[in-house]
Amino acid sequence: MASTDQSTDGKQGLARFGLVGAGVKNLFKDGFFLLLLAVLVVLSVWSPDLIASYPALVDWPTIAALTGLLALTKGLELSGALDHAGRWLTARMTSERAVALCLVMTAALLSMVLTNDVALFVVVPLTLGVCRLTGMPLSRLVILEALAVNAGSALTPIGNPQNLFLWQLSGVSFIEFVLQMLPLVVMLMALLLMLTWALFRSHPIKPGQAGQVAPLDSRLFWCSLVLYAPFLLLTDLRHAELAAMIVLLVYLLLRRAVLTRIDWGLLLVFVLMFIDLRLLSGLAIVRDAMQSLGLEQPRHVYLAAIAASQLISNVPAAIALVDYSRDWRVIAYGVNVGGFGLVIGSMANLIALRMCGERKAWLEFHWYAIPFLGVAMALGYVLLFS
Repeated sequence: MASTDQSTDGKQGLARFGLVGAGVKNLFKDGFFLLLLAVLVVLSVWSPDLIASYPALVDWPTIAALTGLLALTKGLELSGALDHAGRWLTARMTSERAVALCLVMTAALLSMVLTNDVALFVVVPLTLGVCRLTGMPLSRLVILEALAVNAGSALTPIGNPQNLFLWQLSGVSFIEFVLQMLPLVVMLMALLLMLTWALFRSHPIKPGQAGQVAPLDSRLFWCSLVLYAPFLLLTDLRHAELAAMIVLLVYLLLRRAVLTRIDWGLLLVFVLMFIDLRLLSGLAIVRDAMQSLGLEQPRHVYLAAIAASQLISNVPAAIALVDYSRDWRVIAYGVNVGGFGLVIGSMANLIALRMCGERKAWLEFHWYAIPFLGVAMALGYVLLFS
């Protein structure tokens, strides 16, 4: 009997190792990670004397907070609770417009507490099933969900990585951060809901659920839910490292499978971004170029944040700009608005379109996102400077 148990444990261990191994393999297929790694290699060869300073270039409280959030959201995802909730809602909608508004709002609301990427991992698979059942246009709906998580996640410090970084940097409370971002998010969501209303018809659909619902793991659900409050409290009190350690320890003792399913590669990507961007910002040619933009003026910071997001994505843009301005609110408005427009503006855009699986979605995305960027940029400018 003991040998059977040992064999089972061994198989589970191999399975977990396989998950981690697959994650590493996928990481080396990630073009963005490979680019960051190549930049680090070049910079290391160029200035080998700086290698010892690399750990000091990383904002470890931000990495710790992101680690805890990844663990908590993975716990909720694996519990099946979010899948149950989403399917329950959509099963009660009676028209295409109602389904679209429900999914867009669900994506936005989830992104406020579970990060924009995790919200997509919950909502897009559900959307695939709903569209198979109802015949609704998949690419259009997924594109609106991508815009929704960019808009919704702008509200809270834990909604997206750039907010998490700026929150840790700013020193303001969780509530203060939300109050500062609220006017922008209200306007963006109103605009998005009007767009969704216009793009989907009120034609009735056949009610029902798309596919089988996985069983609910109540223990994992309640464990993850209960951990959220102390995690946010400790992080708000600037003890992100301690908060992350508590979360990881609880999962290690109660449900190790959660730890094996965390996207550890994403954390490595953020570590590389911190090192690369701060090394680049230290180069004389980069400093001269940035100083020529007049970043001592908030208006220039706002516009630079939007433009940089279109070139290098909004998370690296936020990391780069804090070396030239400490006006976290202006930077936050700029990089969150910059998530719209070109697909590279936000990593959430790339995730949504990859999960959609339709080639036409990549072009169709810009039909909606670029005009949305123009309006959002004007709204943000008025809110900040009028």
